[in-house]
Amino acid sequence: MIPQWQNGTVVRIEQETHNTRRYWIRLEDETFPFKAGQFVTLDLPIHEQRNKRWRSYSIASMPDGSSEIELLISLVEDGAGSNYIFKEIQEGSNFTMRGPQGVFVLPEHLDRDLYLICTGTGIAPFRSMLHYIHKHQVPHEKLHLIFGCRTRKDLLYAHEMRELEKLIPGFQYHPTLSREDWDGKKGYVHPIYEELASERHPGLFMLCGWRAMIDEAKERILGMGYDKKDIHLELYG
Repeated sequence: MIPQWQNGTVVRIEQETHNTRRYWIRLEDETFPFKAGQFVTLDLPIHEQRNKRWRSYSIASMPDGSSEIELLISLVEDGAGSNYIFKEIQEGSNFTMRGPQGVFVLPEHLDRDLYLICTGTGIAPFRSMLHYIHKHQVPHEKLHLIFGCRTRKDLLYAHEMRELEKLIPGFQYHPTLSREDWDGKKGYVHPIYEELASERHPGLFMLCGWRAMIDEAKERILGMGYDKKDIHLELYG
C-alpha cells in the first residue's frame, strides 16, 4: 500500500559540508514509523507535471517512534530539486511528502558479515541502520562501512562514525578519498571491500550511491564468488 501524502515542517537546518545540508522535518502525524534504510518522496513546486516534481531521499535518522526525521541533501549543480531546496527552504518552511517506502532495509538476522558500501549521500540509510543496531543492541557479525568521496571536505558524519566505532563491537569505518592525499585510505571503495572479504566468509553487500559505483561493485563482488542474493542495492540519481 502506497503511503498518503502529508505535510512536514522544517524545524532545523545545518550545513554538514560545503555542499550538503541536514534537514530535520516534523511530520503532521504524532509518530512516523519506518524501517532503517527506507526513504521519503518530496513533492516540490518545480514542474507542472507532478511526477517530475518528485524527489526521493533516504531517511538519515533512525526510527525512534517520534514524528521527526532527518534528510541529508546535497546541492547538485543542475538539479532542479536540490537548487529549489537550498534556495527556498528555510526553518519553518513546509514540505509535501510521502513515505516511508522502500525495501533497502536490514535483513531480519545479521548472521553474516555486513558490508555497507556507499558514496556521497548514500551514507544516509547506513547511518540510520548503524544507529538502530547500536540502540537496540542487534546481534551481528562484523560490520564495515566503506564510504567513498573526493576530498576531506566531502566527508559526511565522519566524527559520528568514529564514535560509533567505539560503541558498536565489530564495527569498522573505512573512509576513502579519490582526489586528495591524506593519512587515510586513498582511491575508490572497491579495493577495500575486496581485501576485507578476501577470505570469502559469508557476507551481505549493501550498496548505495551512484550507478557507476554500484555497477562496478556488483561485477567485482560476483567475480569474487559471491551470489546475486548476497547483493542489495539502492541507486541514487
